[in-house]
Amino acid sequence: MKTTSASLLSLLLLPGLLFAAEPKPIFDGKTLDGWQSRDAATPPAGWTVTDGTIHRKGGGGDLYLARELGDFELRFEFKVASAGNSGIKYRLAPFGKDLLGPEYQILDDERHPDSLRGKTHRTAALYDIKAAATEKAYKAAGEWNTGRIVSRGTKLEHWLNDVKVLEMDTASPEWRELKGKSKFKAREGYGENPRGRLLLQDHGDEVWFRNLMLIEEP
Repeated sequence: MKTTSASLLSLLLLPGLLFAAEPKPIFDGKTLDGWQSRDAATPPAGWTVTDGTIHRKGGGGDLYLARELGDFELRFEFKVASAGNSGIKYRLAPFGKDLLGPEYQILDDERHPDSLRGKTHRTAALYDIKAAATEKAYKAAGEWNTGRIVSRGTKLEHWLNDVKVLEMDTASPEWRELKGKSKFKAREGYGENPRGRLLLQDHGDEVWFRNLMLIEEP
């Protein structure tokens, strides 16, 4: 779906769905308390706390928040190694043996081959469904970026370095059209559940997260 200059400017200027409450940390900078593997109460191998960051180095699987979320706003900082790939998935729901949900893509847009597959595979995109604004202010691999995910009702937003770069309504014709062109087209109800788990993705590459702050709506 083509984004015109006028619609892009409107997207960037709209205040969005941001929550008014103060965020609370979901990572204490010292331990992985509150985080776990998919099916166990302990974190998977390969995830460590390094210099106040959650650091993925070495395979072990995705790192899950230990509880489900409803409406939320997640603020975080991230950096990825050269040619790296990761992401944050949310609203996860079971589809057979898989847990699937929307993904805030994290990628080395300059070096990772997935970048060549299209803009829906680049940083801050709604993975494989909708691209982030092309004018996004993205810092290169190895540098810290700030991200934000807002999930409220049927509305989703992705932010990058304090700028809203994507919005989506999972009840809209746009969602149905774009999902129907994606790898999730056969997954009935994908991304439309109001609650679900959240994870930091192990995609085989080095990635760091810090200052993960969460606001939940009662």
